[in-house]
Amino acid sequence: MSRSSGLIGIWAEAQRQQQRRQEAEHREQIQFQREQERRERAAAREAARADREQRAAYRQRREAEARRRTEELDARVAELTGLLVAGCRVPAFSTAALRRSETVEPFHPGHLGQPVPMPDPVLYQAQGGWGFGASRGREQYDHDLRAAQAAEAARLQQLDAYRRQYEQWAAVQLTEVREHNAGVEEMLTALRAGDPDAVVDYFSAALYASSAWPAEFPHQVSAAYDPGARQLVLLWELPGYDIVPEAKAVRYMPTADEEKETARPAAQRRAVYRDVLAQCVLLVLRDLFAADGSGVLESVVVNGFVDDHDPATGRRAQIVLASVSVSRPVFAGLHLEQVSAVDCLTDGLGGLLSARPDQLVAVRPGRMPADVGRSVVSHGGGDDPDLYEMDPVEFEALVAQLFRARGMQAVMTTRSNDGGVDVEALDPDPISGGRIIVQVKRYRKTVPPTAVRDLYGTVQGAGANKGVLVTTSGFGPGSYAFANGKPLTLVSGEELVGLLGRHGLRGRLGGGAGDRTGRAAPPASAPDDTAPGDSAEHNVLGMGWSGAVALDVCALVCRGTRVLSDDHFVFFNNTATPDGAVRTVPPPRGDKAAVRVAFDALPSDADRLVLVAAVDPAVNPDADLAGFTDARIRLTDAAGAELGQLEVSDGRAGETALVLGSFRKRANGDWDFVIGGQGYRGGLEELLGDYGIEVA
Repeated sequence: MSRSSGLIGIWAEAQRQQQRRQEAEHREQIQFQREQERRERAAAREAARADREQRAAYRQRREAEARRRTEELDARVAELTGLLVAGCRVPAFSTAALRRSETVEPFHPGHLGQPVPMPDPVLYQAQGGWGFGASRGREQYDHDLRAAQAAEAARLQQLDAYRRQYEQWAAVQLTEVREHNAGVEEMLTALRAGDPDAVVDYFSAALYASSAWPAEFPHQVSAAYDPGARQLVLLWELPGYDIVPEAKAVRYMPTADEEKETARPAAQRRAVYRDVLAQCVLLVLRDLFAADGSGVLESVVVNGFVDDHDPATGRRAQIVLASVSVSRPVFAGLHLEQVSAVDCLTDGLGGLLSARPDQLVAVRPGRMPADVGRSVVSHGGGDDPDLYEMDPVEFEALVAQLFRARGMQAVMTTRSNDGGVDVEALDPDPISGGRIIVQVKRYRKTVPPTAVRDLYGTVQGAGANKGVLVTTSGFGPGSYAFANGKPLTLVSGEELVGLLGRHGLRGRLGGGAGDRTGRAAPPASAPDDTAPGDSAEHNVLGMGWSGAVALDVCALVCRGTRVLSDDHFVFFNNTATPDGAVRTVPPPRGDKAAVRVAFDALPSDADRLVLVAAVDPAVNPDADLAGFTDARIRLTDAAGAELGQLEVSDGRAGETALVLGSFRKRANGDWDFVIGGQGYRGGLEELLGDYGIEVA
């Protein structure tokens, strides 16, 4: 073989090896691409599966929520249709329920009941006893022994003082219980004798004490007793048509991603309502006859009414929808747990029941309390004493009685030199109790913060443990801001009425028989050309902070976390809400921004006023809120007097918008401040998105 042919062979072999390497690399590349595509397809399938599962889980949650709401509607209707059966299983009211136990809470000395431990001399003796070298131990023992003996003597002295205090409190409690029980015995004697007032009071208590009535049902009764006929005649308030749910079921519509309510058929809703009215009347009869252990009732007349607008006149009236007169022997022959309420009332007892109670079609009432010819006694509704019109001394006595009903010792102070104290109360609890200073303000307008400040000064000057300010009106944000963190409790008018009711006492805030809201009558409307926010009753919220960053301070009038409308977002381009209740104003001296708010003029559906701050991108495009420190809101009244300062959170690096805090409406209509702190990196636009505002 020639030399050239050998070189060609080597070259050809090298070419074949290079080709094989290229083919192998190509196969590896194809294999890698195929593996990559397989992984991508698997990831896509997994993402699609996760998306399907997420959507399915979301749909399941929404469907479950719809089912839960439907079940609540079904349960509500079942509760209404089973009212009579449930009421018949409630134990009957008896005279024993009126008596109070004479067992007073026993004496609990708490930590004062534990003797101070004396030092053990063995622990102080050196090795070998008190001999040489142990003088220091003996001196320490004598010192500790004297200290322990002094502490024990102080404990015994405090225990003796606390025991005397307890015995005084227990004696007062026992005296009040015995006076109450004596009054009960006197009333029962009059009841057995057929005294009309005693009969009405006792059976009214029986109706009020029954646990068969749902909490939202009204409790208003007017009654009179005819001793000659031994007949009790009463008016009893019935629930309104809205007690029956308007919706029958709730379904989730996945295509629209919303819940849709299915309306309850009008005929079904009306039938349920008539059944509820009949059950209420029968339950009243059951409670009255079952409570008659003295046999003073030969018959009962019940007229059930609703307090609503008369369709014929448009005026508020008591519209009678059911009426029946029943004797004891006839009622004793009924088995109420098995009857159809409507048939029992109309056919079995010969009573009347409105055919269209949903349209307030009245029936002719039977004998009315006013027809008895004796004084009519009323309880509940507008017949409770009006706290606004009550004598000031009587009002203070009522507040003192409320504290005593809560287990405290309470006395009224002498009016000539009370030092700003209307009632003094003593809570015997050894841990949380102590002396309580109570001030009573029978106001119609909001209590000024100066009254809260004065109470705090009185509490400090008297060395009391706590101060309570009770009013018939309410408190503004300044009062709550000042009371925050101090031993002060503010009790508004609506809270007072609720406390009185829970402890068997009576009181209402204005209104008459047609006003059952418990609120005072609203003030006269402002002239048409005056916005509500233009009244003098407003506050100014002045905001200040450290740092040179330029900020826009804005306010949002919300219901929950949703702004009422775009017009209820107050900022530099929209300086006031449509009603003028919130508007930007020039900041007072020392503040950097200010908003004026007339809280009483805010829309009725608003329950939150949110204050926010955001970096002004036109002035500081690269700034954040890291320099937003020492921030506070200064609350002033219409005259510029400072009512208090509210601390807010500092800003953080990277964030360009911040929720400073919000004023939130309490159930009684007052407004509390809640500190914010939620920050946003996306600026005002991101913040507003959380409150339902789309920024173009």
